[in-house]
Amino acid sequence: MADHGVARDQLRAFVERIERLEEEKKAIAEDIKEVYAEAKGNGFDTKVLRQVVRIRKQDKSERMEQEAILDLYMHALGMVPDTSGDDEE
Repeated sequence: MADHGVARDQLRAFVERIERLEEEKKAIAEDIKEVYAEAKGNGFDTKVLRQVVRIRKQDKSERMEQEAILDLYMHALGMVPDTSGDDEE
């Protein structure tokens, strides 16, 4: 029976740690929300700001690959003017 008591105590400790971390995560999420609200109040576009934060998390090669694919798609859809100079005759 002693093993069950130890396992129970250990389980309770894990659950309590997780609960504390969840509360900290909630508090941090609120802090982040407040920073975005402050940025918006100062005239910044929060949608773009979130995109910048997401991009900065990526490593350089991943970012370059995504930018290249985005450029390819945009050209294929005619969303970017062709600057190759081919139609200047």
